[in-house]
Amino acid sequence: MPGVTGRSRLFVKLTRDLLPQVRDRYPFIYLEHGRLEVDDSSIKWIDSEGGVLRIPAAMLQCLLLGPGSSVTHEAVKVLASVKSQVMWVGEDSLLYYAQGLSPTADTRAVLRQIRLASTPKTALEVARRMYARRFPDCDLSEKSLPEMMGMEGVRVRRLYLEKSREYGVKWEGRRFTPGVFSAGDTTNRILTACNAALYGLLTSVVHACGYTPYVGFIHSGSPLPFVYDISDIYKSQLCIDLAFKLSAELGGQYDRKRVSQAFREKVLEIDLLGRAADDIEYFLGG
Repeated sequence: MPGVTGRSRLFVKLTRDLLPQVRDRYPFIYLEHGRLEVDDSSIKWIDSEGGVLRIPAAMLQCLLLGPGSSVTHEAVKVLASVKSQVMWVGEDSLLYYAQGLSPTADTRAVLRQIRLASTPKTALEVARRMYARRFPDCDLSEKSLPEMMGMEGVRVRRLYLEKSREYGVKWEGRRFTPGVFSAGDTTNRILTACNAALYGLLTSVVHACGYTPYVGFIHSGSPLPFVYDISDIYKSQLCIDLAFKLSAELGGQYDRKRVSQAFREKVLEIDLLGRAADDIEYFLGG
């Protein structure tokens, strides 16, 4: 439409049915040192050197904004209208700090999640479905939550040792000092970065599916308990294997660009968005 500029910008009313499903979206784009703004309802990124990148917002699950980023009010409105999440991350491109939340269409899914979590019997059933993914040959019908959490702890510690031997990488245990990212060895730093990126991405999926990250079934008393519940299902394949593999390839030198690229490729390879959306509905009995 000619002449649609400035304050007369044209916005098309979008409904949930018109938007791409979570599984069909590109997982994330990371941007730093630039400005995000709107030009005739089109989202564009202007970098520090004046380069312009047009962003297909409706096909993007989440946008990660790194250091030196600024965003206009109009850009946030457009991203919210197409359910594309905005997240603020750290200088290592994968350290998740905060997220802008868009309002959901209704609260039916959240209410169902709260009902399940507030009843001990149904909460335990959801937790067992989650753990069954990691222990497919084990009968969990009589297991309590503490017992399953103990089994998971043993499984993860054993997995660390197996990956250490597989890739020939020295491993002295999981160590992370909050606020001091560089304090850990390369493998621990990659684990921390990939875990944080996974939390951010899954937070966007949880919101897109109409649920809340603040009501969990295994974790509690933490910032994003439901996200932590879900993320533990994918960490073995996505974060732990990748951390040891990259640590061996990098020779002990942390390279944030390699980590970011490898993580994104792995997310696409395992179809994380599609799997997570299906798994959330399955775990909650949807």
